[in-house]
Amino acid sequence: MEEGTRAKKTVFVGGISDDTDETTLYEGFSVFGDIIEVQIPPPPNQNPNQVPNPNDPKHRGFAFVTFSSSADAQDAMDNMDMNELKGRVLKVNLARPMKAAALNPQPGRAIWESEEWLKENVKPLAQAGGKSLHSIFQSSSQF
Repeated sequence: MEEGTRAKKTVFVGGISDDTDETTLYEGFSVFGDIIEVQIPPPPNQNPNQVPNPNDPKHRGFAFVTFSSSADAQDAMDNMDMNELKGRVLKVNLARPMKAAALNPQPGRAIWESEEWLKENVKPLAQAGGKSLHSIFQSSSQF
């Protein structure tokens, strides 16, 4: 499925309660059409190898629901936006792709710290027309 097409079939669901899970969202949104996927992003500091602390939040308070058709996604937005699920008023709108994530897949790190970016954009010094430290020190010792 093309990314642009997928985006028109995916809705952002904001304001979900801490006890909301994928099953709850699936049940609440499946009345509007066939659901392909439900995603609830984990908290940014959650380590998958670490035993979860029961006091830590289970998710970030939002989710994404991908429908099989854009008409179903539109129906979900029309009917669920500003409506209640598990005691919380939801904000439901069309999901937009994250531009920053595409440029820098690791938030908090400079893009040039990514191995993929370095492989694509950085040339060895000799190929880039620069001077090595050895040649710089050699020329400065002549003075």
